[in-house]
Amino acid sequence: MDSSPLDPLDLKLLQALQIDGRAPFSRIGEVLGVSDQTVARRFRRLRAGAGLRVVGGIDETRLGRASWMVRLRCTPDAADRLAEALARRHDTSHIELIAGGTEVLCSMKPHSEKERDDLLFGRLPRTPRVVSVTAQCLLHKFYGGPLGWLAKIRALDAGQEAALRPPPVEAAARPVALDRDDEALLALLRRDGRTTFSELQSATGQSETAVKRRVERLRACGVLYFDVQYDKDLLGPGVVAMLWLTVAPAALAAVGQALADHPEVRFAAAVTGQANMVASVLVPDTEGLYRYLSERIGALDGIQSVETSLTLRQIKYLTYEPAR
Repeated sequence: MDSSPLDPLDLKLLQALQIDGRAPFSRIGEVLGVSDQTVARRFRRLRAGAGLRVVGGIDETRLGRASWMVRLRCTPDAADRLAEALARRHDTSHIELIAGGTEVLCSMKPHSEKERDDLLFGRLPRTPRVVSVTAQCLLHKFYGGPLGWLAKIRALDAGQEAALRPPPVEAAARPVALDRDDEALLALLRRDGRTTFSELQSATGQSETAVKRRVERLRACGVLYFDVQYDKDLLGPGVVAMLWLTVAPAALAAVGQALADHPEVRFAAAVTGQANMVASVLVPDTEGLYRYLSERIGALDGIQSVETSLTLRQIKYLTYEPAR
């Protein structure tokens, strides 16, 4: 992408894909009032110039699994290598370098207690140049996952959003069980959420009808969702920061919902630990971060303290892409 700002149609396409990452270009074009060829051209241009990708995500809570946020403080010469090594693991996502390059923040989604214990109690504490390891279990997500930040850019009107929104996720009485065919589809969709049904059929050996039925079932039960990955400078320069908030227990729900409603907030969740809520925010600059902390966060009742760290570089989103 050149330095010129995105036009309104680009922004509408981004929000449309955030609402339904697998929506056909023909349906997006019909809702936006343009041809499907125009939508396809815009998508290809944004993909080539701004790293636009639709990626499949998994809601671990639907599988009865816990997710963890792991903070690793290390010596400056070790942070890059540690982050890259963690990024190659299948059970990690959203890996970032923060705090002046001496801390790695990693979202960990172990498939079993053995995987969790092997990483948290075995490998990480014994890793050279790691100074400390802090792990916080996610208890309740207020914003993030299926609710991507692009849903907040307000490029679409309410009618357009409703026309693109997929069917609501079904309530589940018990965790969903996955078989090998489900796992194979999820692995492919993590790399490219818009992989066609015929391509999924060829890659898995399942019939196209079976593939379509499985994908629809995984979406309906809430296990599979689609997110939009893009260069963070796509919408202009900005500062990303992580906030660790200590909140009075009685105020957790109110503070969490308030954060979810803030346009600056990309992710917010209640977690274990003394700092019992974590949030990722995007603001225009450091002055904007100061105003957000002093005016928006400062106005919320129940917040007792806030720790702030700037995000320097994102190493992994949902899928790891090695640096070229």
